[in-house]
Amino acid sequence: MEIDKHDENTKKRKRDLDELEETYFTVGMVFDEILFKESLKHPRIRDRSFIVHNLIKAYDLLRNFTLLKSTPATKDDLCTFHSSDYIEYLEKINHCYTPDDEVDLEYGIGYDCPPLDGIYDFCCAIAGGTLTAARALCNRTVDIAINWCGGWHHAQRDEAEGFCYINDVALGILELRKTFQNVVYFDLDIHHGNGVENCFSFTKRVMTVSFHLYEPGFYPGTGLESEVGDGNGRYYSVNVPLKNGTSDLTYKDMFDWVLQTVLKNFKPDAIVVQCGADGLSGDPIGENFNLSLDAYSHCVKQILNLRKPTLFLGGGGYHIPNTARCWTYLSSVIVDVPISNDIPEHDNFTKFGPTFELQISKSNRKDFNSKEYLSCLKNRISDNLKNISS
Repeated sequence: MEIDKHDENTKKRKRDLDELEETYFTVGMVFDEILFKESLKHPRIRDRSFIVHNLIKAYDLLRNFTLLKSTPATKDDLCTFHSSDYIEYLEKINHCYTPDDEVDLEYGIGYDCPPLDGIYDFCCAIAGGTLTAARALCNRTVDIAINWCGGWHHAQRDEAEGFCYINDVALGILELRKTFQNVVYFDLDIHHGNGVENCFSFTKRVMTVSFHLYEPGFYPGTGLESEVGDGNGRYYSVNVPLKNGTSDLTYKDMFDWVLQTVLKNFKPDAIVVQCGADGLSGDPIGENFNLSLDAYSHCVKQILNLRKPTLFLGGGGYHIPNTARCWTYLSSVIVDVPISNDIPEHDNFTKFGPTFELQISKSNRKDFNSKEYLSCLKNRISDNLKNISS
């Protein structure tokens, strides 16, 4: 019997289309000049948002994204996590102080969270960027969403903490929960994601997973593997405390193991990833890890392989050019577009000297995570997760 070549070609085209559908996804990036200008108010990051996004633009990556214009959060939005008293206080002091005013005010304003001129507007803008990205995922406008201006994971329900005035991460997860039943949160910042963990410590619908440095005197002083959540959320907080000098090899190994162990016990419908870049070698505040772009990109690739609606956020990162290098490279990884190691000439080009290269050199510092310590840590985390009932 003769085979109908037309039918065979039709079947082949259908198979090709099915394969394309399986591999292709739409990526949205929050790209908004007003949001970038509001970010200038933060004394720890100043012009970071412009430097990050100008480098992404210089690599001609924007053509690969659906650009999302940010809508500032409303008071009601902010109060889905934060107390109304705290938000009303921020509104009250909106234009009363500047970072030059060395004052300790209420609700944690002062010390590591100095007052800002336009502090309430700043919080609405920062939270709005992440909510815009989360809503694009909920509306199925995009499959992956990025907001490098977000990731402020330390702010508590009723106070500022650790450079964070508003917890846009918690707000973004709460927004995703309106559409997605189970959300898993991965925190790659060198500091423990305490504010996000505290927000969801009593629920089993959000699993928080934080990889961070835990050493005496290192902020925030929380995040031991024994901290597992409370009540209905007991064992849904996963902490991975690492030691000084953590290397790419250690980080990637722990991430892969934790990811697989978590997925055996928790089935997420959506994912949120905080990509704080202060674990990079040379960060002036993190300074204790010895990571390169390889560690961060490895984690991002592993998460992308899960093919779930995913929200990527920024966070810490206080060596500004290196943070721009990191988030630009991650942007290229997310859209699967290779970019050159040579930094393109653009307005901020001189900030990337003396190498003018994308890749970041690691130091020769010792990794204090022994095989014995890592093995014991894995065993404890595994034992904790075994307590989860499906």
